Amino acid sequence: MSTAVELIPLGGVGEFGMNCMAMRYGDEMIIIDAGMGFPEESVYGVDISIPNFDFLDEYKDEITAIILTHGHEDHLGALPYILKKFNVPVYTSHFTAGLAESKLEEHGLLNDVLLHRVEPREVVELGSFSIEFIRVTHSLIDCFALAITTPVGTIIHTGDYKVDETPVIGEPIDLRTLRRYGQEGVLALTSDSTNASVPGRTPSERAVIPAFEELFAEAEGRIIIAAFASSIHRLQIVLDVAQQFGRRVCVLGRSMLKNIEIAERLGYLDVPDGLFISLNESKHLSDTEIVYLVTGSQGEQRAVLAQLSTQSYKGMTIEDGDTVVLSARIIPGNERAISRLVGEIYKRGGNIIDEKRRLIHVSGHASQEDIRIITEAVKPKFVIPVHGEYRMLYRHKEFVKNHLGFPEENVILIENGDVLELDGERATVVAKREIGRTFIDESGFEEINRETVRERKQMAFDGMVTSIITMNEKTGALEGTPEIIARGLVGVNGVGENGLIRGMQRVITKTFESAPAAERRDMTLLKERVRVELKRFIQKQTGGRPVIVPVVVQI
Repeated sequence: MSTAVELIPLGGVGEFGMNCMAMRYGDEMIIIDAGMGFPEESVYGVDISIPNFDFLDEYKDEITAIILTHGHEDHLGALPYILKKFNVPVYTSHFTAGLAESKLEEHGLLNDVLLHRVEPREVVELGSFSIEFIRVTHSLIDCFALAITTPVGTIIHTGDYKVDETPVIGEPIDLRTLRRYGQEGVLALTSDSTNASVPGRTPSERAVIPAFEELFAEAEGRIIIAAFASSIHRLQIVLDVAQQFGRRVCVLGRSMLKNIEIAERLGYLDVPDGLFISLNESKHLSDTEIVYLVTGSQGEQRAVLAQLSTQSYKGMTIEDGDTVVLSARIIPGNERAISRLVGEIYKRGGNIIDEKRRLIHVSGHASQEDIRIITEAVKPKFVIPVHGEYRMLYRHKEFVKNHLGFPEENVILIENGDVLELDGERATVVAKREIGRTFIDESGFEEINRETVRERKQMAFDGMVTSIITMNEKTGALEGTPEIIARGLVGVNGVGENGLIRGMQRVITKTFESAPAAERRDMTLLKERVRVELKRFIQKQTGGRPVIVPVVVQI
């Protein structure tokens, strides 16, 4: 049996989103987080991507549990998909469990999964791993760092965090417990790198309250606030300030309604009696008596804010005099969608307030001085930057090396698929595993294989050619001229007498007539032969690589 712990990131290292880490000792493995991400380039009909969990098949008998640090989609979104393959117990906080339950119910898995709710400072024993759940502060509530004690040493996994000593909801970050582990000795710190290039401290969630109070005091019409549905701290601030200024709150958007219901039911959100009203009720109030809390801060086409800005949402639109507040950061890749959204809001006369104009959003991630506080508290032998693009991991390394005097050789940069071995003395990448990603269709339930995605991309760039060949079933002879239907192919406009189409017809006829009799009887072989010859001809003539679909009709 190996005497080392292996860390294998399946996602979230060198990229935004899809955070997922396997930790293995001997013949036991735990999975930390199961997040989703967003495709880096346009993949038609695809909204999200998740790690390809096929890599874990060889370890299926070793996986003992999934540990969730918190409830953001980039740590939780892939949970139903991994549980469909490996139905193991899940350990997480009360609020994260509430979000997980809602997601599992959508997938019809809720009654089949064992979901353990744990408290801060609770210790869970999982074979060779002893895990203490340590409270950390973030833009979401009920978040954990993990102190994972193994036979070769303790590994602290921060999850997403910032050092917030005055959170709106819940207790401050538990630095005391982290320092206790630092005094006892920590082998490695796997640490959030998202804001590793940002100097100073990340502001507390409370820092946005003055700006919201100013906005409410100045607004002479309706206020529409778009925020992440998971930002429970921010939602509580909006509710508190709305009550302070005598405005009722109307919540619009499925995920916003769901998260508020979960947070209120579990006692995390304090909602004054009579504050919430329905959309129909809101229409009977004056513009200065209402605030709308909506989804769509990232410009998502189907979210409420986009619909309000481009059409009617249940009879309501953005109007002249409305104040629209975008209280969220821009997720990388969403810049164009948000730019379009802002343009549509301005067209309708809305006044837009974003984080560039007012302090109405603060990050949930550790800036450099937060990283300093955590690293000095934990005193690890090795620092392993995780959660972020490679440039952020690199800046994390540079900061702890240059400003904390950390030995450069003890800051280990890894990528998805690396197998990092920790034996107590050394940290070494001993192997590289190929871990791809799986795309999920727009419904959010079906997986799309890589070949389908490749074909969609191919059709989008190079078009599609369908060849219809009619042959005599008895003689095996070709009947008439093959029919060609081309869509999106350069130099061809539909079906017609085109030089390229005539050339394709000649290629098919020649290919068919030169095929041995045995091959003509095997439809699969015949269609593949036609496809290959057409591909060569089109590529030579146009340089394009369209999707080619041969059809053989027997009469």
